[in-house]
Amino acid sequence: MKRLYIIGTFDTKAPELQFAADSAREAGVEVVLVDVSTQKTLGGADVTAATVASFHPEGEKAVLGLTDRGVAVAGMADALSAFLKTRDDIGGVFGLGGSGNTDLVTHAMRTLPIGTPKLMLSTVASGNTAPYVGPNDIAMMYSVVDIAGLNAISRRVIANAANAAAGMVKGKVPSHEADKPAIGMTMFGVTTDSVTQARKHLEDRFDVAVFHATGIGGQSMEKLAESGFLQGMLDVTTTEVPDHLVGGVFPCTDDRFGAAIRTKLPCVISVGAVDMVNFGAMDTVPKEFRDRNLYVHNAQVTLMRTTPEENRAIGKFIVERVNQMEGPVRFFLPLKGVSAIDAPGMPFHDPEADAALFDAIREGWVDAPNRQLIELDNNINDSAFSDALANAFLELIK
Repeated sequence: MKRLYIIGTFDTKAPELQFAADSAREAGVEVVLVDVSTQKTLGGADVTAATVASFHPEGEKAVLGLTDRGVAVAGMADALSAFLKTRDDIGGVFGLGGSGNTDLVTHAMRTLPIGTPKLMLSTVASGNTAPYVGPNDIAMMYSVVDIAGLNAISRRVIANAANAAAGMVKGKVPSHEADKPAIGMTMFGVTTDSVTQARKHLEDRFDVAVFHATGIGGQSMEKLAESGFLQGMLDVTTTEVPDHLVGGVFPCTDDRFGAAIRTKLPCVISVGAVDMVNFGAMDTVPKEFRDRNLYVHNAQVTLMRTTPEENRAIGKFIVERVNQMEGPVRFFLPLKGVSAIDAPGMPFHDPEADAALFDAIREGWVDAPNRQLIELDNNINDSAFSDALANAFLELIK
């Protein structure tokens, strides 16, 4: 039987956690109460804080009784993540608490597969929740009042949250298995033609999911790949890398391409839109970049052309990650431009910058039987390039 794991700090939130558990049980689900206190531990939980802490790679001593609360909370978050991975009866995870417990529990939630119900009742859920949610299907619910005692308001809010979590555990959801194998593709406005043409080439045989490469988009595709939802990726638009390295608003993380490395899924990769770093409206562009080649994409998005030096760093970052991939990989370079505005006569056309990118990739490339580096004398949005991407993927997927 699948159970609802209710997680919080029993040293400060025991009555609220017990009330949530009672509400969930009344809604018809079995509950496992998990204590993630880091200072003193009390009774009442089905899984004690000491038990959770023992799952830390360095044991309880890395979590419990530390004078530095931040270090202790971070350690407990790692321990909780490891603990949850060992459980085979998780029907859903429900956390409640303030900023510390929200950070702790959502850290562990983010390690769970997409599709596992996750609900966080939090005092900070009405602000910027991106650091807590990331590319995951975590539901954040604002507690309205602090989770510090039971009263007429907190009882109703906690009960509603517990009932919602119980409903997700009990409810039937369709299998994520589609009629056709699912694959992911990354796209940006300036690579739309390329991705659209390739998608149309493939969608008769595959259930194609397109991800907007806005930082969280790439992370979402990779999370789905690691959760088993995708059978391959066409990572055509890797524009999140320059934002990560230069300081744009749509950055990836150091783990970009990590899903392809770990899952060994078939992967077609290109360098779509790495000619740009993304900022908000023109007046938000940092002062040190105001004299650069800037292009107003729309009122809320300003693009900055990457320099040869930046392109060398971008190429180095990407090729070092691709070299770690052990699954079937085809890496395509469009020698006549990496975006719609990098074509001849367009505002970001810069052969020197593109050459620096391509040279860095060539120089860093490590030959392997599973990987091929393919250079085509096309712009990324040319039909011939799109067809090559799709045909290469069809060959890999065999």
